[in-house]
Amino acid sequence: MQPIRVLIVDDHALFAEALAARLGREPDLVILPVAPDGRRALALAATEGPDVIVLDMTLAVENGLDVLDQVRERHPDVRVVVLTAMSDLDAMVQALRRGAIGWLSKTESADLVAQVIRSAARRGGWIPPEMLGDVLRRLLDDRPEPGGGGQVLAELTPREREVLQCMVDGLNRAEIAARLGLSANTVRTHTQNLLAKLDMHSALEAITLAMRAGMRPSMRPGHAD
Repeated sequence: MQPIRVLIVDDHALFAEALAARLGREPDLVILPVAPDGRRALALAATEGPDVIVLDMTLAVENGLDVLDQVRERHPDVRVVVLTAMSDLDAMVQALRRGAIGWLSKTESADLVAQVIRSAARRGGWIPPEMLGDVLRRLLDDRPEPGGGGQVLAELTPREREVLQCMVDGLNRAEIAARLGLSANTVRTHTQNLLAKLDMHSALEAITLAMRAGMRPSMRPGHAD
């Protein structure tokens, strides 16, 4: 596998450098120079080609959400994981709506941060389990349905709908591949295609939209074809 290129955006120099040094010991992670602000982050994103950006929400002179918006606009393929001392539900929901695919507290272990970075690079995500229910309820309650959820889902192919159903069922990519008798690469392609059609930035957003359109966990075992 290709090494995962990671850009840390944090103005707390001691914390950021300590995290960079710790993650740098992971054989599959390449840690780029730390960015203390959004301007430097965008410059490094343009020249260094990170796969994953680890972004603090409380930068000294900028709102982390604004930096997130700029990253998503200029580098839509880069995966953004929030790593912050904040535990605010509203900020978390806003970050997820605006394209972040993970949210971690700075109190979490470096081992978990590394795991979430790997998941992000594979187009997975992570939310603190104790907050997942509240986040999903907020997304389901507040997110407008562009054009109507059912109408948007109607644009998916039958196979893409099967993949989305598996995502609603809580399966990861390997489990989806096993259920549908597909390769992991094919599942990744279908996932990318359905996210593009739904105009979603993350699997969580796609699952939320699917549930608003009436799709529910099926929990059916076995494979489909």
